[in-house]
Amino acid sequence: MLVLGIDASAGPASAAVAQDGRLLGEFFVNTKQTHSQTLLPMTEALLSSLDLACKDLDSIAVTHGPGSFTGIRIGVACVKGIAFPFDIPCCAISTLEAIAYGGLCCKGDILCAVMDARCGQVYQALFEAGEHGLVRLTEDRAVSIQELGEECREYGERLLLLGDGAALCHNEFSIWGARLAPENTRFQRAGSVALLAAGRPTVSAEELLPMYLRMPQAERELKAKQEQGKG
Repeated sequence: MLVLGIDASAGPASAAVAQDGRLLGEFFVNTKQTHSQTLLPMTEALLSSLDLACKDLDSIAVTHGPGSFTGIRIGVACVKGIAFPFDIPCCAISTLEAIAYGGLCCKGDILCAVMDARCGQVYQALFEAGEHGLVRLTEDRAVSIQELGEECREYGERLLLLGDGAALCHNEFSIWGARLAPENTRFQRAGSVALLAAGRPTVSAEELLPMYLRMPQAERELKAKQEQGKG
C-alpha cells in the first residue's frame, strides 16, 4: 500500500509517503508562509522526488483535527483536491494521535498529546506506548490546563508531554515529575500520519470532513454578541 500523509493542523506543514510500513520520504517546513502557499507545492515536489504520480497512490491520509481551524481546512481541502480526480480513498487521522506517535518508542510511558487551544484550554488525549503500538486511554477533548494536571498527576514521571502545548503544560506539571519530549519528537509529522493510516478505514474524498472539538473563535464571539443582544 502506497500512502501519502499530509499534516497542516498547526504552524508547521509536512507531507510524507509510506509504503507497507516503511517511510519512503518526508518534507517538512515551518516558515511564516501560509499552508495554502506551501502545502501543495511541497507535496508535488515530494512525489516528483520519489518518481511517483498522484494516480499511483493507494490512499491519502490527513490530520483532520483538532488544531488550527484554518490549517485543518487547508489540509483537508488539499487532500480532497488530490484524491477526487483519481477516486483515491482517504483516511482521517486524529492530530493528537499523530502527536503521540512520536513517543511510541517510550514503552510503558503515558503519552500526553496536547495542543494549545487558547483561552486557558488545550486540546488533549492520553495514550500508552504499548508493545504493539499506541493504546488510547481517552478520547480527543478540550480541557483546561488545571483539569488536565489534576487528572494526570497520578502518572508522575511516567507522563511524557508532546505537542505544541507541551511546554506550556510542563511549566505547571514538572513539579510532580512530568517530562517534556525532545524537540525532534514532540510535534506531529506527516510521516506519522502516513504510517498510522495502514489498515485504517477510508472514506471517499467527498465524505472526508474536518473534525472540530469546539467552534472557531470568531463564531464563539459572534454567538456571545448575539446572546448579549437578546439579553
